[in-house]
Amino acid sequence: MRAAAGHGVVMHRAAFIALAVAGLFWGLGFPLGKLALRAVEPAHMVLLRFAVASIAALPFALAGAEARALFRSLPVLLAGVFYGLAFMVQFEGLAGVTVTLAALLVGAMPALIAVAAHLMGERVSRASWTGVAAATIGAGLIAGKPGGAGTAIGIALSLLSLLIFLAWLIFLKRAPVTRSAMAVPSVTLVVATATVLPVALLLHGAPPLALGTVAWSGIVGQGLLSTFLATAAWQYGAARVDSASAGVFINIEPLIGAALGIGLFGDPAGWPLVLGGVLIVAGSIVVVRGERSDTTHAADATHGLSLD
Repeated sequence: MRAAAGHGVVMHRAAFIALAVAGLFWGLGFPLGKLALRAVEPAHMVLLRFAVASIAALPFALAGAEARALFRSLPVLLAGVFYGLAFMVQFEGLAGVTVTLAALLVGAMPALIAVAAHLMGERVSRASWTGVAAATIGAGLIAGKPGGAGTAIGIALSLLSLLIFLAWLIFLKRAPVTRSAMAVPSVTLVVATATVLPVALLLHGAPPLALGTVAWSGIVGQGLLSTFLATAAWQYGAARVDSASAGVFINIEPLIGAALGIGLFGDPAGWPLVLGGVLIVAGSIVVVRGERSDTTHAADATHGLSLD
């Protein structure tokens, strides 16, 4: 019994570490992307980023019959399509906003997850709605008074990308369970690359490959860290803990991105941006903590009934 409990603790610890790694690497994606955007169009950068990630993912996506069968799974295919499109829209928006602003807007994601859960019939606690309100006010404050941190179209595209990421998460939850933890994220990345390719070619033609060291560093760093490893780490962790607990780690992304944006890129940090960012992050934490508390109380109640 103790061995089983100890194994469960170790599994949860590994899951939380994986989720923290995913949040960290996603946060690095904003400054790395800004480096690459100095030399390439956003669509080309996303295409090259996913191409790098797919090279790393292909051995896992084609490793066996179980993994290859995922190419016929509708939830996995749709997850891949939305994942690729979300990054296309996000980095089109990043071209018009600062690293800090883009990162802080991502902090509204846990609140969006709570709203989506409610619309799909799941119960959302009062504490979570309080967090939703705070995060929404924060996003509105940033969008209404960016203080030179971004253009209206850049902010709009950044917010739109969050809705597309939300669709990715919804379909990812419906993906088949596989023995290999790498199968679903790897196939998702390959499908995302196939989605991005025609869109990038249609918008800007073939991507330039004669890029400088700085641009290629940003692209390769994004592909390996912020795409391949982050996606795999998130899938591993999110499959082993409840959604509310996993959602806490999304907040690592805006914190890392904002800190690097201000510290390395000299992004402006006026009071609307700072206050809006605080509201987004604080509201998101309230959302996921409220959901986790509600789940715990429900589990305790069920356990109490089973003892009678």
